[in-house]
Amino acid sequence: MPSLIDVTYQQTGASLKTDTSGMREMQIRAYAVRKNNYILIKAPPASGKSRALMFIALDKLCRQGLKKVVIAVPERAIARSFAEQKLTEHGFFADWKVDKDLCISGGEPAKVKKFVRFIEDDRTKILLCTHATLRYAIRELELAMFDNTLLAVDEFHHVSADADNRLGDVMRQVMANSKAHVVAMTGSYFRGDAIPVLRPEDEAQFTMVNYDYYEQLNGYRYLKNLSIGYHFYQGRYLDAINEVLDSDKKTIIHIPHAGSGESTKDKCGEVDWIIDCLGEVVRQDKENGIIFVKRHRDGKVLKIADLVDDGPIREKVVNYLRNMQDIDDIDIIIALGMAKEGFDWPYCQHALTVGFRASLTEIVQIIGRVTRDSENKTHAQFTNLIAQPDATGSDVKVGVNNMLKAISASLLMEQVLAANLKFKLKRSDSDGQRVIEIKGFKEAKSERAKQIIATDLNDLKASILQHDRVLPALPREDLDPEIINKVLIPRVIQEKYPDLDRNEIEEVRQHIIASSVIKEDNIEQKGNKQFIQMADKFVNI
Repeated sequence: MPSLIDVTYQQTGASLKTDTSGMREMQIRAYAVRKNNYILIKAPPASGKSRALMFIALDKLCRQGLKKVVIAVPERAIARSFAEQKLTEHGFFADWKVDKDLCISGGEPAKVKKFVRFIEDDRTKILLCTHATLRYAIRELELAMFDNTLLAVDEFHHVSADADNRLGDVMRQVMANSKAHVVAMTGSYFRGDAIPVLRPEDEAQFTMVNYDYYEQLNGYRYLKNLSIGYHFYQGRYLDAINEVLDSDKKTIIHIPHAGSGESTKDKCGEVDWIIDCLGEVVRQDKENGIIFVKRHRDGKVLKIADLVDDGPIREKVVNYLRNMQDIDDIDIIIALGMAKEGFDWPYCQHALTVGFRASLTEIVQIIGRVTRDSENKTHAQFTNLIAQPDATGSDVKVGVNNMLKAISASLLMEQVLAANLKFKLKRSDSDGQRVIEIKGFKEAKSERAKQIIATDLNDLKASILQHDRVLPALPREDLDPEIINKVLIPRVIQEKYPDLDRNEIEEVRQHIIASSVIKEDNIEQKGNKQFIQMADKFVNI
């Protein structure tokens, strides 16, 4: 199966090395700013964000005088990331243990009562809950009760500056009306839509911790190659899924939601069809809900988890997946609206997603399910199985190709395929740093511009590439590149950061352009042409 993107990494092992306290590189960076009240950790899946939160939270409890820690995750299956950890065995000064875990079965009213009792009880220190429980609980508490509390929000991209975003409203209320500390964590900070995660004035309050995809993947021990492909089909996707599904690979299959054109409107029937394509059902375990399937071609028994059926059995499946440890515990997961962000299955080799996904954030989260380092894989694959449009004409081709450009260029081109470099003005002296010197280069002078360049450049480039003014122009032979560089890009910067003045916008623009055309692997060549080369590979439907 051809891939649009195929990247090979160096397997340096650097992203997995730990210091004398048991911290990896990203966690060291996060811990260094632990005394700040508001911290935003932007790091890819499997980089250790949950463990970084443990280090910070314990320091705030034991050394900074805070009384409580509240951790909110988007779904219960993610809770295992915050399970008990013997951190002292690796050199840290304290161990991690959650006192109250509300990521359990049951209704929200009962969980909210437990949440309130936790806040009022001086003996309990650490609580784990879902975003939903946090939203409901906030209504029952005075915001001042969050004084001297650390509120940690996992998968922070669920927050939005939109006035109707309930989680975003909770965060704004807590920040404005209490003395709470906040740690926000996400692997995909920008949402891929027109609404930013935070307003500029709110975002400016956070200390950013950046750890990009290239650093993470290049520093793995086992995973060496990542491929991303798009496969078009005609008719029903169920008739084409065998063309891209390899049952020898540990796989997560995300079937299309019921409102999409790819869906048959019978989600359970789709699961049955996929299972029948693989083999013959032997049995379903009554204790955990796992389906045992005898494969057609060789009789091997596959273990399949059905997260689509929302009946009582799914609770057993979720609990099984939450506690699985061994490579043989599961072979294939079939999901709908689950097993995406934060879902921890290191052995997963292939993420097969059926149907167009309008949210770029959702796509990068799904890709993150396969980009964990594990001894069972050197290659990871993301495949998007997309219905070939029935319509004909150039507008259809342009629309599909623009969608693929937005996904591939915005999320992956600058964050996964190549390392980032620092740039500065060329001078007669040299300080020996690993930098690129450019004659006439405008270096950032204000602290705000320096912060954007240091921590937000990848996300800003993604916003530019997927902007409705810029995206249709990439690539276009009839459009002068200077229009993009000098007109379109400054407009996007100004929209995203309205607090910047003209000089700051120009400083940021020059760093974006320099970072986009020069990369470490071809410094001595004539500039990086990966984007153009990638654009030439798009499918002409």
